Amino acid sequence: MPALADVEAAVRQVGLAVDAPELHGGLCGWLAGGGALAPAWPAQVLVDASLPAVEPDGALDRLGRASAAQFEDRDFGFELLLPGADASLVARSGALFGWCRGFLGGFGLAAGAAPPLSDEGREALSDLARLAAATPQDDGDDDDEQALAEIEEFVRVAALLIHGDCVLAPRHRQQFH
Repeated sequence: MPALADVEAAVRQVGLAVDAPELHGGLCGWLAGGGALAPAWPAQVLVDASLPAVEPDGALDRLGRASAAQFEDRDFGFELLLPGADASLVARSGALFGWCRGFLGGFGLAAGAAPPLSDEGREALSDLARLAAATPQDDGDDDDEQALAEIEEFVRVAALLIHGDCVLAPRHRQQFH
């Protein structure tokens, strides 16, 4: 996975209207909903045909390949592209909520109106929608830090669950037929 700063620089270079966490969320939603990873994935995820394809081996290409590989990792090595612990609570929570907004958009584009979600998957998607609508708070204490860490882990697991419902489960059903 490329560093957040590298992805932010690539986002600015291409002139995208989102930040790196929201773009990564959109990419992950796209992949979780069954969208294919292609060189033009930013144009697909952001619904802007004028966007160029990713540069081979550039930060956005590496982000796409790493994200797709992490979804397929049997050890659940999937990671969210978010600011590190040295960033403020407001920056980290805002990035997480932006990641969720991106995920919902990308997922909706790839999965359509009636995705094949389990009850748990539907509940996880609903929870992600609530997080996407949340507003970061300016300050916090150790309890808020702990809560944010728990929410990040929930979002990570929710994305894996939704990917499992929409991509892995249909793939396994096809193997049996």
